[in-house]
Amino acid sequence: MGITAELCEKIVATGWDDLSEEAIQRTRRIMLDGIAVAVAGTIQEEAPEVLAKHVRNLGGTPTSTVINFGFKTSPVEAAYVNGAAMHVLDFEPMWQPANHQVSTTLPAILALAEQRQSNGRDCLTAMVKGIEIMGWIREASHQDDIKTVRFHPPGLVGPLGAAVASSHMIGLDVEKLRCAVGIVASRAGSILANVGTMSKSTNCGHAVSEGVDAALLAECGFTANPDVIEHPRGYVASYFDERFKLEELLNYGPPFRVTSPGYAIKMFPSQFGTHFVITAGLDLREKIGDPARIERVKLTTPMMAYIDRPYPEDGLDGKFSWQYTTACALLDGKVVMDSFTNERRFSDDMEAMLGRIDVEMRDDITGNFDEMYVLAEATLSDGSTVSTRCDGPRGKWGTPPIPEEDHLVKVRDCLALKYDEEDRERIIALAGKFDELSPDQIGELMALLAA
Repeated sequence: MGITAELCEKIVATGWDDLSEEAIQRTRRIMLDGIAVAVAGTIQEEAPEVLAKHVRNLGGTPTSTVINFGFKTSPVEAAYVNGAAMHVLDFEPMWQPANHQVSTTLPAILALAEQRQSNGRDCLTAMVKGIEIMGWIREASHQDDIKTVRFHPPGLVGPLGAAVASSHMIGLDVEKLRCAVGIVASRAGSILANVGTMSKSTNCGHAVSEGVDAALLAECGFTANPDVIEHPRGYVASYFDERFKLEELLNYGPPFRVTSPGYAIKMFPSQFGTHFVITAGLDLREKIGDPARIERVKLTTPMMAYIDRPYPEDGLDGKFSWQYTTACALLDGKVVMDSFTNERRFSDDMEAMLGRIDVEMRDDITGNFDEMYVLAEATLSDGSTVSTRCDGPRGKWGTPPIPEEDHLVKVRDCLALKYDEEDRERIIALAGKFDELSPDQIGELMALLAA
């Protein structure tokens, strides 16, 4: 039996009874997080609005909600817009190896739950399964350092994760799951050049929608190579190199990656590497007090050239800038959604602070989020220096998780952009225990999210 066949057997055999209480609780949190972040994404950034207008014009059978835009469309197109909205703020949880695994699963699950009248247990189980396969593909690739990654990971592994989640939602058997994986493998891939643009959000939106489409096609009898993962001209051969260890994919299963190694709830809406310099910058700010005292700042970081952006093009671009995120931390003592508006980006004090920040990227510091660190040193107007080191932001996997009460502050901040207190708390009550929802309650949740 080949790897694809054996893996698909393990996937189909996985069900609710295989999930530990810890896996259930941790998956609940990221389902709530993803929904809250998607709502905020539709308001804070322009890209979801453009996509929603485009999809509305395309038409589609109105079965699945497009979050905050007041219409329904096909599951494929709803997942597309909602996936982009969930990712556009770069505020969804981060994983190790690095990937975006909520925006590439949850939108598929929400879209199909409405169409198929699914219950919450099936939704949460599908979430765990989609995340699990993505995590093991990333592990098996041994592309741990960002310097070795050629494709944006969610566009590369997200389609398979979405196909697995979608296949669970619609009850595909092993043979049809193999076809769904084969179909979607031909649609994988996304480039890193679009980081900092609207198109980056569609790396996730496209990935999750393709997974839905592949599963639905397989359900209809559409075929593909059933051994696509290990085929000499298949998925692994096309997208990865000799470091990929096929047999590691068979580690799929309990205790599941939602618990081991787990994830990091993002408390800052920016690329995860910047969370290291943000944390360092906030520490410097606390030690220094008045940022007007700062003459120069030196950051020492891993080689991550794509976030070396001394003067970001706009607020969105600032989410991927060592310099800008550090400047926000130093000037404002916080980094929040409004830190990335164009107004804040082009303010006078920001322009001045950006001119004071130098970055030294070193090859000897790994870009693997597990082991990386950053150094920050500020030279003050009196000639003294203040320095700090960050080995990871609060709540990173392998460290104590973000407390639930702190996470709920983030969730409420996101939802408050749209909802009054009553609706906000109802969304939290429903989405926070997704596995307990009936089909009617999922319908209630999606109606709240619709407009």
